[in-house]
Formats: sequence, C-alpha cells, structure tokens
Amino acid sequence: MFVHLHNHTHYSLLDGLIKIPDLVKKAKEYNMPALAITDHGNMYGAVEFYQECQKQDIKPIIGVEVYVAARSRFDKEPRIDSRRYHLTLLAKNETGYRNLIKLVTKANLEGFYYKPRVDWELLQDHTKGVICLSGCMGGQLSRLLLNKDHAGAELSREVKPEEQQREGDTHGLSRFLSRFIRFLHR
Repeated sequence: MFVHLHNHTHYSLLDGLIKIPDLVKKAKEYNMPALAITDHGNMYGAVEFYQECQKQDIKPIIGVEVYVAARSRFDKEPRIDSRRYHLTLLAKNETGYRNLIKLVTKANLEGFYYKPRVDWELLQDHTKGVICLSGCMGGQLSRLLLNKDHAGAELSREVKPEEQQREGDTHGLSRFLSRFIRFLHR
C-alpha cells in the first residue's frame, strides 16, 4: 500500500497544477486508502480536499509545506532573510490541524518576507498533533547533506530510526527540533 504524503495542488502558486477533485480521483483509481495535501505556505484547499476525500472514501491527511526562515521570522534584511527552507508538516489529529492553522496564520502575519515564513521557535510552540517529515530537497537538512556538510551528516545520524517511525510522537519531534536548533546555532 502506498500513500502520497507530499502533494501540491493549484493552491501552491507557480508550483502545483492539479485541481483537488482530479487529485482525489486519481488516488481512488490507484486504490489509495489515504492522501495528503501539502501546499506551499497555505491551507486554502483544506476544506475542499477534506470534502472531496470524504466523497471518495479516502482518508484525508491535511498538511502544509512551510517555509522556515534562515534566522527569525521577524528578520527581514535583504539578501539574507530572503533565504528560506521547506519543511513538510502533517496534522495527526484535530489538535495538529489547529496547530497548522496557527503556524500558517503567524507565518503570514508575522513572518511574511517574500513568502510566509515560520521559524524554529514558532515550530517548537506548535508541535502537538503535528507530524514532521524530513522534507524535499529544499529542506534545510537535505541542503546540508547535499553540500556534504559533515556536521549535517552527523545530525542525520542522531535521528534514530525509532524516532523516524514515531514521527507523530510530539516528544520525539520536540527532541529532534531541539537538537536541530542547537546544531544550527553552533
């Protein structure tokens, strides 16, 4: 059984193309029991996605691919703070869904600089009910490893397989974020 956990729809401006009904229909054709939506920096399609999945008897997984500020979400210095990283977050339950809404709202109201951005402080405040995926190649960890950053490679070894399997466990996510933040500020 395979489930797509990282999908962009037409709500991911300049990135996604597929409309939600078409996405859910295709998942149904492939007999997928569940499907996630993870648009860039927004959750505009969450309600439509949920309703469409309900019609097709597919478990909807609501998520978002947030932009993480290189420094703080409040920093807005040209050529420094326009750099950002991707991080994919999924709601495990209603608490997680509400936390994703809070993250996206604060990203737009407090962290907007070219894109809506969160920071590690904000992420730590909203881990309950949230599953954090390692992300795409635009993620900070992926970029460290691509650049053969040995410290980044060491960090990737610190994340034990049991923590990856239990990534919905908020204690495991909090521990990982704490280690990752300490690593970034060395």
